[in-house]
Amino acid sequence: METALESIKHALVARKRELEEKLARMAREKVSDDQVQDPGDQALSSAMEALKLSFQDTELDEYNRVVQALKKIDDGTYGICSDCGGQISEKRLKSYPNASRCLICQEVFEENKGF
Repeated sequence: METALESIKHALVARKRELEEKLARMAREKVSDDQVQDPGDQALSSAMEALKLSFQDTELDEYNRVVQALKKIDDGTYGICSDCGGQISEKRLKSYPNASRCLICQEVFEENKGF
């Protein structure tokens, strides 16, 4: 029978592969066909490129959090809050396996960052 940690690690590895594929696909996709465009088409292409880069940044941030969580599993520090050093609840880790903070510290972090 698979333990909770093994189950989380399996989910993280699967998500890592999924993100790697998604990021590679996004890197290959072109927003425009490189043909001469009128100003309206240029504006649309610029907006689409900015949106694509924003999505890539979001996916890359998640990818980095997943990689960090896998490293923590390997070195035995998974489930320990990076801010207070306390345990991150199993419920939080099951729903958000790449969490690096306990719920209280995450709320403080978000309040300080203006989210």
